[in-house]
This record gives sequence, structure tokens and C-alpha cells, in this order.
Amino acid sequence: MLQASASAPASIGNVGVGFDILGQAFDAARDTVTAVREDAPGVRLGAVSGLVSTLPDNPADNTALAAAQAVLDAVGAPFGMRLSIDKGVPLAAGMGGSAASAVAGAAAANALLGQPFSVEELLPYALEGERIASDPPHWDNVMASLLGGLVLAASEHPPLVQRLPVPKGIVSVVLHPSVKVETRMARGILRKEVPMATVVEHSRRVAAFAAGCASGDLGLIRAGLEDVLVEPQRQHLLPVLPAVKRAALAAGALGCSFSGSGPSVFAWALEGEADAVEDAMSWTFVEAGIAARAYRAAVASEGARVERISEEVA
Repeated sequence: MLQASASAPASIGNVGVGFDILGQAFDAARDTVTAVREDAPGVRLGAVSGLVSTLPDNPADNTALAAAQAVLDAVGAPFGMRLSIDKGVPLAAGMGGSAASAVAGAAAANALLGQPFSVEELLPYALEGERIASDPPHWDNVMASLLGGLVLAASEHPPLVQRLPVPKGIVSVVLHPSVKVETRMARGILRKEVPMATVVEHSRRVAAFAAGCASGDLGLIRAGLEDVLVEPQRQHLLPVLPAVKRAALAAGALGCSFSGSGPSVFAWALEGEADAVEDAMSWTFVEAGIAARAYRAAVASEGARVERISEEVA
């Protein structure tokens, strides 16, 4: 093939209660990468469009380029490619912007090569791309953006990921405030040790949440979708968070927390209550004097997909 395009969705890292082990695809925004075959080996940056107009042109600094290079290296391709990136997922927003680019880059390169790898087999190459943004790379955003839906990292060594069932009719509402939180900083403030009582309560909630998703029990999901481990340590990064949570829960949300390391805030809600939840969260940001953009997508969002493969260059 001479040209191929692939896209990957935003994602909600941690899904509140599942720090570093749960991720959820969020198909309200997508990154699209178009790969064009070139004779010269290696990966180069083409056009940049969408939410940004410039990105690093070195694979050592660009998650999409690094992921595509990892795919090329894996098959020993004697040629190279130029990648154009259309950025639909905001960066530094807690919406998996770097992971979406890495996944789309790996998927586009794979499509250009005739798809030697299955979607699941692209995980290590997408993780190599994400390593540019965070080393070691965190699986939550990457695996969710790649596979879609709600995904559990059951084991990293050896790799074992599993999509979890989600009751029908649940959507995610995300409010992205005009604030930036750098992931490395947000991880750096976390304590190395926490009280045993906190660990027990955290484990209780993870178990309740997973059991609720598996059984379709909304009561268990409500009981579990509360982060007592990480959120309290990061709450000061967005002082309005407690008020946003209270508003979301009062409007009927099943749970509400940071999306990834923030500053975006997500809530799970039944379809019939999503409008009220979104309005309540939005107005709380307005009252705090913070501009925030609302996004919404089904929890069962699609993951990476090939958009176009061609034997000609458009």
C-alpha cells in the first residue's frame, strides 16, 4: 500500500477507581494519522492539523512517530513513511491525547504494511510510542484507545489485558476546563506509602465496581466508582472538583472523578440522566469562573480503526 489512515479515540485513564489498571475509550474525540510510503527508511512528520498546528518532528519526541517506527522496526521494512497527524484529542487534558496519537500512529503504519499485526498485537508498539510522553508508559489510556470499551490491565509481565462488560445505556460525560495539568507532575505528588485502611477501602471499591460492571448491578457501580486512593492527593490541582462532583451526583451520576490525572472531570450516567449531569457539571464550572468544554460518548466506545487504505497517494 502507498497510503493508509487510522484513527484512535480519546480515553479516560483510571476510570476513577482503577489507578493504572483501568482505562476506557472515549469516542467523543479522535486523532487521525495518515501514513504515506516513502523510499527512504525511517519515519518523518508530514502535515499537522486539528487542535494544534505544530508537533515535534523527531520520533524521540513524538508519540505517533515513535509508535510507527516501532512497527516498521518489528517487520524490518526496507522503506519508510511520512505521517500526517490530525489532532482531535486535546493535549495535557487528562483525555489520553498522547496515547491516541501513539495508537493511531501504530495502526496507520500497520495498515500501510498490509496489517501484519492484529489490533491486539499492536499494544507493545503503541506503548513504545506512549513511552515518549511517560516512561515507563502507562497502560490505561493506551489499551483503552486501542481496544475500545472498558479495559483492565490484568498483568503487565506477561502482558494480559481484558475488556470488561459494561451495562447498556451508560454514557460518559467529560468536562475539559481551561486548565492544564502535566501528567509527570500529577504523578510526582503522589505519596509512596498510604495507610492500610485506605488500601482496604480502595480494594473494596475496585471489587465493587468490577462486579457491578460484570453483573449489570448499578448499585455496585455506584458503590465502587469513588476514588479514595489518588483523587484526594490531587484534588488541590482543581479546587472546584468537590463542587463538580457534588453537582454531578445530585443530578444522578453513578460516579464522578478526574479523567486520568486531570484537569478534565468525567462522570458516568444513564442516558436519560446525562443531560442533567452535564448541565450540573457545566454550571458548576461557570459559577467558579472556569471555562469548560463538554464531551459525551458511550462507555462502550469503539477503539482504533483503519479509516482508509489505498494503492495511490491522494
